Amino acid sequence: MASLSIRNVRKVYPNGNEVLKGIDLEIEDGQFLILVGGSGCGKSTLLNMIAGLESVSEGEIMIGDRVVNNVAPKERDIAMVFQSYALYPTMTVRENISFGLGIRKIPKAEQKEIVERVASILQITHLLDRKPALLSGGQRQRVAMGRAIARDPSLFLFDEPLSNLDAKLRVEMRAEIKRMHQRLGSTIVYVTHDQIEAMTLGDRIAVMKDGVVQQFGSPQEIYDQPSNLFVAGFIGSPSMNFLRGKLIPDGNGAAFELDHAGQKSLLSLPLNGNAEAVSRWIGRDVVLGIRPEHVTDAMSAHNSSGNSEHGAYRPTEVDCMVELTEPTGPDTLVVARFNDAPVTCRTHPRAAATPKQPLKLAFDLTKALLFDPTSELRIA
Repeated sequence: MASLSIRNVRKVYPNGNEVLKGIDLEIEDGQFLILVGGSGCGKSTLLNMIAGLESVSEGEIMIGDRVVNNVAPKERDIAMVFQSYALYPTMTVRENISFGLGIRKIPKAEQKEIVERVASILQITHLLDRKPALLSGGQRQRVAMGRAIARDPSLFLFDEPLSNLDAKLRVEMRAEIKRMHQRLGSTIVYVTHDQIEAMTLGDRIAVMKDGVVQQFGSPQEIYDQPSNLFVAGFIGSPSMNFLRGKLIPDGNGAAFELDHAGQKSLLSLPLNGNAEAVSRWIGRDVVLGIRPEHVTDAMSAHNSSGNSEHGAYRPTEVDCMVELTEPTGPDTLVVARFNDAPVTCRTHPRAAATPKQPLKLAFDLTKALLFDPTSELRIA
């Protein structure tokens, strides 16, 4: 396996279109890097540049201690797993997995040993003599992974490998890919637009937008401390709630004043050690962000109010009007109106009111974040 260094990498096409605008990423040997973002953010272009399928306009890419900018793809010691599986339809599973080994002149006995080991890891031993047409989507993806593992590369590249699978298979294959990483200790770069895949698989996540890495860090760091409004809204399902208002003095602290549709409400904010940063924004417009799991029905909040990492707290209760409910089984997602501003929350199934009924919601403001509405950067 090998480390990966991406240093000030840019990609500019002949028509002047700049797709990547100075990417800097470092991952250690054995780490799992996720490149995540919406369509057109540049994540697949970056993966193709790592693979050698796209040229580098500026900067350098290092695999291990070797700069590979001008190294042919077959000489980079990488293996790719594609969205489309890319299996040979006339070959059996055994032949698909061993195909690259044959090209490399690996002895037949060693090929057989490698194929059997890989098939055992991926639990596809019973499929070795079948052809791809007789396999399910999940089985085909396992074969594609097996072909990559058999090569024993320095670096694995995954290009949205689960997007063709149904929801149940995606969950199963996420677990399979994670098990593979744990068994092999492999270095992986994985492209996806699915933030759930990003959160569940990666050691490190690079959130991309418009050819720029918006934030690079661990899944929990990006979830708890997003660097800006884009990251905060992109990571998390359902998305973070954003309320626009003003910070005003509140005793020795600050309160968030929501003025929406001519109605005003105040939410007193715990400073969470951010007193200095917050004080600079008193009297100014801000965006308050809070995740749906930190807004719930008053009864559930009361039952869990002693479990906050900030110690015992009293959640701020507000009266809202229910607009929409979405039962999920363990909880119910509720879209409610707070001063006519929409807020999504998670409630106990028995506590969720029906549409057009009032509901008292509790905000855990120890988990609220503040953002600059102009730069969109996080303030506190």
